[in-house]
Amino acid sequence: MMRIHFTADDLARVRFAPRPAPLLELNVALMRMCRPDDELLLGRWRRRLLHSLPVAVGPLSDLVPAEAAPKFIDVFSGTLKEGLDTVRASRPELVRSEIERVYAKHASPAPLWIRDLHRGDADAWQLLRGAQHAAFETVLRPVWPLVQDLHQTEFTGHALTVAEHGIGAALAALVPGTRLDEGGVWEFEGPDERDIKLLGRGVVLQPTFHWTGHPLISDLPDRPLYLTYPAGTGLPLAPAGAGGTDDALAAVLGRTRVDILLLLAEEHTTGELARRLRVSNATASTHTAALRGAGLITTVRAGRAVLHGRTALGSLLVQRRGGTRSVNH
Repeated sequence: MMRIHFTADDLARVRFAPRPAPLLELNVALMRMCRPDDELLLGRWRRRLLHSLPVAVGPLSDLVPAEAAPKFIDVFSGTLKEGLDTVRASRPELVRSEIERVYAKHASPAPLWIRDLHRGDADAWQLLRGAQHAAFETVLRPVWPLVQDLHQTEFTGHALTVAEHGIGAALAALVPGTRLDEGGVWEFEGPDERDIKLLGRGVVLQPTFHWTGHPLISDLPDRPLYLTYPAGTGLPLAPAGAGGTDDALAAVLGRTRVDILLLLAEEHTTGELARRLRVSNATASTHTAALRGAGLITTVRAGRAVLHGRTALGSLLVQRRGGTRSVNH
């Protein structure tokens, strides 16, 4: 469990980031791309990105050889240039200690350019800047206008919750199942057992639209605590003009599975789905099993048949992706 201890001064210093942070969103998107989970929802997106990444992005895999990334790339600047400049301005002692930390348990030695970065070589820094820039242009530039719109919506919703219900309710709303207790402690699930005392530093809240796990903490000296929390559905974002929102969902799930979700606005048996889609019962059963495994539908036995229905998440995805097209087969 993670516990953040607020003083009255800290609560007065809770801020919501006014803009999305390009490098933070990039770090989270790359982290999501490299995880093997959620194959149904993310498999096609991962393969497309991995195929499209230019060679210039390669050094990032050296910088993050395992799950732990060096803290000096955790920057929250509101523009790409500011973020790249902030990374370059990292304190040399932080850069050295973080490179040593991420490679401490890695079986292979650090590549030459990482060792050059460790000693502050200008060419190594330029290589890192080029890798981050190329990754942003490939992974996020096509969807960045959408990220900005989603962030503005999240910002407005947070402001309204604070105005109507107070900061405690607003914090609890960001991470479902949590609350700010009377002692000023905010507790939520995390990767380890940790207590963070802010001591007047305050917190900056940063939504991300490429993450669905626990909140991510960036806790460096002499600055506020940055808490990145997942917002949105967790589906890969589709660029504007990508053939329509329904087509964008089909690119992730596949057309047949989208059609099943649309049909399940009302409950159907496997046989009924097969007849409507003009596929075999076995094919329909395979698709429903995949959707059920992703938490998008439920299945219950009804006599000798099984009855499928959409979950709240399945309905949300269809609604958010413009899923009003009828299925006519």
